[in-house]
Amino acid sequence: MSTLLRTTLFIFLLFAVFTSFSQTAYKPNKQLQKEFSAYFRDAAAQYKILMKNLPAEKFPKTFFPSTNQYEFSNSGWWCSGFYPGSLLYLYEETKDSVLYNEAMHMLELLKKEQFNTHTHDLGFMMYCSFGNANRINPNTAYRQILVNSAKSLSTRFNETTGCIRSWDSKAGDFLVIIDNMMNLKLLFWATQVTGDSSFYKIAVTHANTTMKNHFRNDNSSYHVINYDTATGAVKQKKTAQGYADESAWARGQVWGLYGFTETYRETKDKKYLEQANKIATFILSNPNLPANKIPYWDFNVPGIPNVLRDASAAAIMASALIELAGYVDTKKANEYLSVAETILTNLSTPEYKAPAGTNGGFVLKHSVGHLPNKTEVDVPLTYADYYYIEAMKRYGQLKTVQ
Repeated sequence: MSTLLRTTLFIFLLFAVFTSFSQTAYKPNKQLQKEFSAYFRDAAAQYKILMKNLPAEKFPKTFFPSTNQYEFSNSGWWCSGFYPGSLLYLYEETKDSVLYNEAMHMLELLKKEQFNTHTHDLGFMMYCSFGNANRINPNTAYRQILVNSAKSLSTRFNETTGCIRSWDSKAGDFLVIIDNMMNLKLLFWATQVTGDSSFYKIAVTHANTTMKNHFRNDNSSYHVINYDTATGAVKQKKTAQGYADESAWARGQVWGLYGFTETYRETKDKKYLEQANKIATFILSNPNLPANKIPYWDFNVPGIPNVLRDASAAAIMASALIELAGYVDTKKANEYLSVAETILTNLSTPEYKAPAGTNGGFVLKHSVGHLPNKTEVDVPLTYADYYYIEAMKRYGQLKTVQ
């Protein structure tokens, strides 16, 4: 497929999404949209601080305000694509070439991961980074890196289980986490640009198996499903990062919301739209969702309301709901966009958005990575920033109905 055709298809899809937004009765908050220009500039200034403190060949992971210390990672960490992805989003909004040049530098460090077959997170790592770079400046080098990444991800698919393996584990176990729904977009893209339907088939098979086994009757999801590699049967339904096996880990719920929304976008199969709406209903009608719509780190953790919030879950939810609003009726669209507006308004207050020059250069405060493991607890995280910036971009493009 030619670069021109790919670009034309992208523009068409973008137009279709935002045309559907304009057909709802929702009127976006124009004042909030205007404020985003300043928030993008604030974020750009923060990321220049982060940039200056980044060691050679390292990626930002988090920052601990209490000790004024950073934690960095190598390119193989599942979050490595979010920093360059955020830089590229901010470059689009600010036209600051310093951000673009830093993103290009990070992509050079990241590109070797296209051949990494030991992670399921190549969608996060490569599509959030190289996917955005290719969208801004389509070229054959980016295209080949992304295709190679899709090939690497495909090696983790197992016909018997009908899933892409998430974590490598002991013989006989096949662990799949709800987060893996977020990596399917890389496979859908690969089919679009190569014509090879095998990527698409893996993606929909994984989505179908996840829809069958990951969700409870109330449409909340388990974090981890352990399949038997010999038979494909479910051996265990459990958590790793949530409060308990039967609890609803907040970020897990919004990974599913976002992932099934994307899967509907790519397939136009209404069963995925129905699943996304079911997840949205579980989240938005949950009595433990706070009024400001910034979720507690787990919907069922004891001690609510005196427990930690997860800004990353809120940012992911806002971005997902803005897209999902483009595929539903007016009533649902109004509800989804109203919640997204509430989230973005509250994430943009001093309670969650870091003052200039603080927070190690990260934008948002108060995310929870892995509380049971006591890692990345109540700290800034790269993916919280990425989806907050993305959600602002998406909300900023909403049009008022005349």
